[in-house]
Amino acid sequence: MKPWPILLAGLLLVTGCEKAKQDMYDQPKYKPFRPSGMFSDGNSSRPLPEGSLPNAQGQFAGTSSGRVGADVVERNRQALAAQSIPYPVDMQLLRRGQERYSIYCLPCHSPVGDGDGLVARRGFPHPPSYHIDRLRQAPDRHFFDVISNGYGIMYSYGDRVEPPDRWAIVAYIRALQLSQHAEAASLPRSARIELWNAPEEGKR
Repeated sequence: MKPWPILLAGLLLVTGCEKAKQDMYDQPKYKPFRPSGMFSDGNSSRPLPEGSLPNAQGQFAGTSSGRVGADVVERNRQALAAQSIPYPVDMQLLRRGQERYSIYCLPCHSPVGDGDGLVARRGFPHPPSYHIDRLRQAPDRHFFDVISNGYGIMYSYGDRVEPPDRWAIVAYIRALQLSQHAEAASLPRSARIELWNAPEEGKR
């Protein structure tokens, strides 16, 4: 049996599929206000049923009309304009910051923020520790800007982390810094007693 009939049949099949695919794009339809012989007034656009009200649906329609999303825009605007943490630093903010930090920062900066994350251990340049004097004394806005715009070899997370979440991460970084440099006198009495009674290796 000669192979050319099989090749011809395959070629026809492929071109037929391509035509069917194109027909899906070029299917017959009316564009707004185009004429139509189907209706007595000759117009393809039909009047709305009596008593109905037009109402755009979907997230884009709501955003473009201003019905939804204005509060998010204002929240982001305020976060972008702030020079320091603009929210009460409570457990809710710290938990949110810890969650976002664990997703985006921990792989390089490590769980305690000393720059010895697993990515760095595998050859990526180590970021500076949050516990050096320069970063302990840096303003809150410095960390926010680094998250937003990147710094050195760290690329920007501005398209991944919303502005309010960047401030939550900053709050958590401050908590990490405090955890490694807390004065014993600032601890609750119960914690000081526990620390005093701890083995010597636990006090270091």
